[in-house]
Amino acid sequence: MDKIVIQAGAALRRLCALAVVGCTMSLLVLLGTAAAADTAAPAVPDFSNVEIVPWHVQGNVWLLAGEPSNVAVQVGDEGVLVVDTGIQPLAEKLLVQIKKLAGDKPIRFVIDTHMHPDHTGGNEVIRKGGFTILAGNVANDDIRGQQGATVLGNENIQLHMAEQGANGQSAVPQALWPTETHTEDLYNMYFNDEAVQLYHPHDAHTDGDTFVLFRRSDVIVTGDLFVTTSFPIIDVAHGGTINGEIAALNQLIDLTVPADKQENGTLLIPGHGRLCDQADLVEFRDMITIIRDRIQDLIDKGKTLPQIKAAKPTADYDGRFGVTTGVWTTDKFIESVYNTLKPTKPKAKASG
Repeated sequence: MDKIVIQAGAALRRLCALAVVGCTMSLLVLLGTAAAADTAAPAVPDFSNVEIVPWHVQGNVWLLAGEPSNVAVQVGDEGVLVVDTGIQPLAEKLLVQIKKLAGDKPIRFVIDTHMHPDHTGGNEVIRKGGFTILAGNVANDDIRGQQGATVLGNENIQLHMAEQGANGQSAVPQALWPTETHTEDLYNMYFNDEAVQLYHPHDAHTDGDTFVLFRRSDVIVTGDLFVTTSFPIIDVAHGGTINGEIAALNQLIDLTVPADKQENGTLLIPGHGRLCDQADLVEFRDMITIIRDRIQDLIDKGKTLPQIKAAKPTADYDGRFGVTTGVWTTDKFIESVYNTLKPTKPKAKASG
């Protein structure tokens, strides 16, 4: 038992260290070249010694630890369903570990929780490592049969990935896009003897977020709606808002049920960090709500963004979640909250 605990601790320490790298790489992409110009880009890490370790969560669901972001895998008689695919440099290692865990069971589905590259970088490799089962007299003509596993994502993920830059190229190579998109607030499927439900909260971390509930296993994969390693990233450029983030956290809380003494029960796999239960989620929601209310109060009093930063509305949480260097700092978090709460300027009346 002691050996298992030591191994678990070492793996979790590696996971936390890689989470910082992954968030930085992701944010350099999503915040654009302006952020990169203001912050020296981190040295590209050496991933050759990274070990991806499987941890059984409960039911059919496993956490693959070692990626900068968390990867979840559901394994059963019908095959394998993967939630998020980590970063591109570790995609081949991830595929090897999935196949080792699943044996001869095929990868059938991949679900993207959002568009950021530390969660979708392995899409092409993992997709090509599986296949899609098709039926009917048009099966041979269906392009999905040539693409490997089905990659599911909210429509907004694909729209953002397809946005063209000044060079005329899409923001993300097409090989990493979802192969099927959905627009519903709740998308239901049944796989490996349990209901799998994809919930789409609006304008939260981004405008294309999905969290995944495995109902029989009683596990929720949250994506970056919930993390344990930093203040939440509100990606304003891609539709994120603080009020949408809090609404999403409340929705997650409604779907979790604690076990005896408020421990365990429904387990949550966050986008970054350790396994959690409802109590951890409630604490995170309360923190974000308190900070939102403080900033809203300062806005209502007419304070400017520099004045709000000087007031330090996150001070009592900075020791746990605050960051002063890198791309996503505490100041950036405060700025994102401010930008989604500040009143919009009324349109000028037409003269005449």
